[in-house]
Amino acid sequence: MARYVDVHPKDPQPRSIAQVAALLRADAVIAYPTDACYALGCRLGNTDGAERIRRIRGLDQRHHLTVVCADFAQLGQLVKLDNAAFRVIKAATPGPYTFILPATREVPRRLAHPHKRTVGVRIPDHPVVRALLHELGEPLLSSTLLLPGDEHPMTDGWLIKESLDSVIDAVVDAGPGGTTPSTVVDWSQGFAEVVRIGVGDPSRFD
Repeated sequence: MARYVDVHPKDPQPRSIAQVAALLRADAVIAYPTDACYALGCRLGNTDGAERIRRIRGLDQRHHLTVVCADFAQLGQLVKLDNAAFRVIKAATPGPYTFILPATREVPRRLAHPHKRTVGVRIPDHPVVRALLHELGEPLLSSTLLLPGDEHPMTDGWLIKESLDSVIDAVVDAGPGGTTPSTVVDWSQGFAEVVRIGVGDPSRFD
């Protein structure tokens, strides 16, 4: 049975956040809010957790999960940035964007694209996930909470618990979530290419 953790969306209770971080350190898989949609997440080093997320979402090994970072400094340890990418991505974060960039050696091989050695990274702008990442002290491996056959991500904490009670370990409920995922920008070739238009304004990458 998944633990249900009700948190304030703008001023999350430190004790609750610490409880969720402890679960993640014990290799839990959680549902949690972001500035785009609710997502599934686990600790970056949780290999079994990554496979659990793929099974829940019905994804195969070709679909790579996103690395969710607390800040730009953490992101910079995982991806290679030239000066142009640095300036634009720094200005756009935190925010509802996912960036595909060349991975550094800090990224486990299983998490990067097998041929391009790229990885998707993002720094969300949501008080709850930012508090959780700060408390955890490391990135989350994540995927939008979109179940097989559904057109839109799940948006309600209680419904998430009812649907996934037996397959995840905790639900962090911070109120209704969005139905549109993050905007995805591929910068792996040295220039910005918007490959999915989502919540984030794509015009800043024109």
